[in-house]
Amino acid sequence: MPGVIDSHCHLDFKQFNKDRDAVIQRARDCDVAKMINSGVDFSTNQKSLELAKRHDFIFATLGLSPNTLGALGEGDLNRLLEQIKENAGSVVGIGEAGLDYYHCKEAAQRDRQAQVFRRIIDLAESLGLPLVIHSRDAESRALEMVRHLDKVVFHCYSGSLATMKEAVDRGFYISLATNLCRSAQHQILARNVPLDHLLVETDSPFLSPRSGRNEPAFVQDSVRLIAKIRGMETPEIARLTAENTRRVYGIR
Repeated sequence: MPGVIDSHCHLDFKQFNKDRDAVIQRARDCDVAKMINSGVDFSTNQKSLELAKRHDFIFATLGLSPNTLGALGEGDLNRLLEQIKENAGSVVGIGEAGLDYYHCKEAAQRDRQAQVFRRIIDLAESLGLPLVIHSRDAESRALEMVRHLDKVVFHCYSGSLATMKEAVDRGFYISLATNLCRSAQHQILARNVPLDHLLVETDSPFLSPRSGRNEPAFVQDSVRLIAKIRGMETPEIARLTAENTRRVYGIR
């Protein structure tokens, strides 16, 4: 399975502090050709940049997860947006960013998520970079907000088939995480996402297809299962999803 790409992971997270280099090497040994490390706040954005600088097969996206907003003040938000602008030439996308209605139930907090998301949408558009969306129980609303963009990736997609089809009709990409190995709902998505708009990811250290911590090497579990679901050869799914990832992020 040459050339698989883990299109979304968090190698900078503390879960990898003890063996980060070994995890990266294990992924390479398992034919994971490239990894895209996604920032979720100021600190992880910086660490993602450092990882990308250290490894020519790791690429960074910089963002602000709705789950990290918390008590983030206007000054800190402006500082993060400036961080993204200053490093736009060193990254392949903006995000993850978006809406999370699963964790956020209060209307006022959801409104704030949307306000911040709009600013990041505008930034991605002005920079001409793909937007990586975190949307949980809010996929339809997130899609409404980004209809005007050209390049969008719905990371770790868990929404409906109808919203997925609408996103794909707009030319957007659907990234399925390794939790599809444990989820009948996600396996239905894997059967239905058009192959020219499908990406694969681990979202590691989360959503492991095995017990314990997830890691980029395990993206191969998804590739094998998708191939089985689609009645295709595993190398072909690896090739197609890697081509899609290269296309949307403009990487070789």
